[in-house]
Amino acid sequence: GSKTAEQAILTARLGREVTGTNWVKLEVIPEPSHLLPDPIGTYEAAKELIADGFSVLPYIHADPVLATRLCDMGCSTVMPLGSAIGSGQGILTMEEIRLIIDEASVPVVVDAGLAVPSDASQALEAGADAVLVNTAIAQSPDPESMGEAFKLGVLAGRKAYLAGRIPSRSTAVSSSPGAGAN
Repeated sequence: GSKTAEQAILTARLGREVTGTNWVKLEVIPEPSHLLPDPIGTYEAAKELIADGFSVLPYIHADPVLATRLCDMGCSTVMPLGSAIGSGQGILTMEEIRLIIDEASVPVVVDAGLAVPSDASQALEAGADAVLVNTAIAQSPDPESMGEAFKLGVLAGRKAYLAGRIPSRSTAVSSSPGAGAN
């Protein structure tokens, strides 16, 4: 990531020259002690990069208002954090992520903080299009097995989302089939 919008824009332009691609994962992270994204810097950089022909994939707080504005601006996806990068805290922002998923006009990729495959499954069950996982796999004692486990978590979450969950209720509801069951 870059510390400022200006650095992010320069880095993206240099990257395009070297790689020949317009795709950029936009990370404006001013404070290395917490690695949280700067929403204002991200918005400003995304606006300029889109005008410059980039396909922007911004890493953001799980902020539904910011996500909507970035979608409307023309970002190719939005990437809300589950929790701080590398923290292994899992998804602490699920309610906000659900709002983003419900309102987004582009794919939603849950990024950062995922620790175990059930975190990935939870994100996909909620309707996220993908997850981005690094630390949980890279720092696992057995990265190959953890990568496979995350794959299974993603597949299970997506299948559950497509199958459809039962409604959440505050009271019990009999679910046994058959006439006369009490």
